[in-house]
Amino acid sequence: MKNRYINHSHISEKKFRAVLRYFAKDFTADQVSDLTNLYRATINKLYAHFRLRIAALLTDRRKLGGEVEVDESYFGARRVRGKRGRGAKGKVPVVGLLKRHGKGLHSGYLQLY
Repeated sequence: MKNRYINHSHISEKKFRAVLRYFAKDFTADQVSDLTNLYRATINKLYAHFRLRIAALLTDRRKLGGEVEVDESYFGARRVRGKRGRGAKGKVPVVGLLKRHGKGLHSGYLQLY
């Protein structure tokens, strides 16, 4: 069995791609284990590998410098009338960054726990 994604792996490319697809869809290791007939420990190792690779790719990005505009917004259901405050409970905060006088629009969402 050859796998061009991971050297010396006993997992087929087809199963590897399936695990990656489930990772992208935010399935738990237990769910993926049941769906792919692989051990949960194997899925956990692959998930850790994916996370390390994503972190490595994100640290290689150039940092913005100079004048940068930052804006945030909350997306979700409307605020219930009668409730005080911003009504941000249950909403997803989205942050956008724009470098002035240049190209470079960056955006993303924050997961608050």
